[in-house]
Amino acid sequence: MATNAINVNQVIDQAKFTPFHFKVVFWCLLIILFDGYDLAINGVALPLLMQQWSLTAVQAGMLASTALAGMMFGAMLFGTLADKIGRKKVIMICVVLFSGFTFAGGFASNPTEFGLLRFLAGLGIGGVLPNLVALTSEYAPQRLRATLVTTMFSGYAVGGVMAALFGAWFTPSYGWQIMFFIAGVPLLFLPFVWKFLPESLTFLVKAQKDQQACQILQRLDAEVDLPKQVKLVLSEAKVSEPAFVSSLFKQGRSSNTLLFWLAFFMCLLTLYALGSWLPKLMMAAGYSMSSSLMFLLAMNIGAVIGTVGGGILADKFHMKPVIISLCLAGAVALSLLGFKSPQPVIYLLVAVAGASAIGSQILLYSYVAQFYPVTVRSTGIGWASAVGRTGAIVGPILIGMLLGMELPHQINFMAVGLPVIIVAIAVAFISTKTSKEEVEAEVKLQKRLSSVKA
Repeated sequence: MATNAINVNQVIDQAKFTPFHFKVVFWCLLIILFDGYDLAINGVALPLLMQQWSLTAVQAGMLASTALAGMMFGAMLFGTLADKIGRKKVIMICVVLFSGFTFAGGFASNPTEFGLLRFLAGLGIGGVLPNLVALTSEYAPQRLRATLVTTMFSGYAVGGVMAALFGAWFTPSYGWQIMFFIAGVPLLFLPFVWKFLPESLTFLVKAQKDQQACQILQRLDAEVDLPKQVKLVLSEAKVSEPAFVSSLFKQGRSSNTLLFWLAFFMCLLTLYALGSWLPKLMMAAGYSMSSSLMFLLAMNIGAVIGTVGGGILADKFHMKPVIISLCLAGAVALSLLGFKSPQPVIYLLVAVAGASAIGSQILLYSYVAQFYPVTVRSTGIGWASAVGRTGAIVGPILIGMLLGMELPHQINFMAVGLPVIIVAIAVAFISTKTSKEEVEAEVKLQKRLSSVKA
């Protein structure tokens, strides 16, 4: 009896946008909104913690980096684990970690307790990011992939906007602790995430859970024909690759993997230096605390615009020129921030800096998600993110050291802008050509599919 084979990836790539896609993007966006909020509260809390606990700028920078260190380990651990046990389970674990321990951070009574709780929360913050990107990218139709991934990821910047607004509204009356208590809200909607967020279709096919996979396929595309004797296959040539780090350096991917890692390192250095220290940098430049929080708001509004707009442009043109353009614009904006300008111009420059730092980072996630095959996609995103976290750890400490040296604030902003130029250079050298090994493997796969159908 002939067995009918259905290429799962082709069904996804060619599908029309449906309510199913909307649900995937919505729940991933909601999770990443609080993920972004949990990290952005560093920028709100640090100036207040420096006053309450009499911290130096260097000590505060190291305290901010505890969550970032946790994110590095979380990205390494949970990115790879998701390729083994499923993305949905890992996303749930990460939400419990980042929401629960951030909430507990509001009860910290000294820097040591605070740092430990932020590290544990960082495990979840760093672990959930690659899995949300991978899941959204996997289910997005090919023509809308960059748009849907960046739209989902815009929730990260919206979380930053929420943190800046809540910081301005609530901290004068309730202190920095209220920011951390709000972070416990995602625990309340975990049952809904479990019910409505689908498991990775690639994972289900690999695990031979064909019944669940077929149910999702029919929700994805009601017109797809699923006979009883159906064999679900993946179009990726590398379906047999294990979810190991070594796989990222096979099939001619070595140089691109290293370039992605360099780009992530430099982009995250800039992003978290700004996220943790922008209010303090603006205060050093002569602005009040309330005005400085509004600059944090402007940065994240710019990030939302840059993220969504960048995704639309990337689908129309390509990731590479969009990322390079964003980085160069950000470098110029950050350099100009060090000079006196009218306040509306300063807000505009801060918004451009946010669009560059956060927008290009989110596009890099989408770029990596499209580059690696589905079987090692979470591993690829997780390790690029993990390497980038070392830059995220260095960023706040570096700016704390610069502030401690009391250099002219023009030098501080130029120092933050330099890494995004390196990002633009690294991305420019990423090759978009398919390697010889990939072509040969794809030909072999097509022959296997033909024999199955016969």
